Amino acid sequence: MNIIDRIDQEQMRFDHPDFRSGDTVKVHIRIIEGNKERIQIFQGVVIKNKRGMMNASFTVRKISHGSIGVEKTFALHSPRIDKIEVVSHGKVRRSRLYYLRDLRGKAARITERQRA
Repeated sequence: MNIIDRIDQEQMRFDHPDFRSGDTVKVHIRIIEGNKERIQIFQGVVIKNKRGMMNASFTVRKISHGSIGVEKTFALHSPRIDKIEVVSHGKVRRSRLYYLRDLRGKAARITERQRA
């Protein structure tokens, strides 16, 4: 194992829950404004989940103010992410849910997956 792999291994985070595309998550983000620090919650549906070592990321989409879709991409091992909570597990048949960008209202609902 070379030095770069060792540094990457030290900075990786393994305290996040398992989630996949279609799940509704709350991402607690640390926001720094000036010399103040606060935590902001971004809740939405995971539409993309990119696996990997240090370059793992996921994209969350939420509907803001009833009609505007907002997407944010987060690095999974970022120190800015305080924690991730899984609100519900969605039942989907695809790994990339880009079709949700064109849907509104009840059409954009995802049914909940039954846990065994």
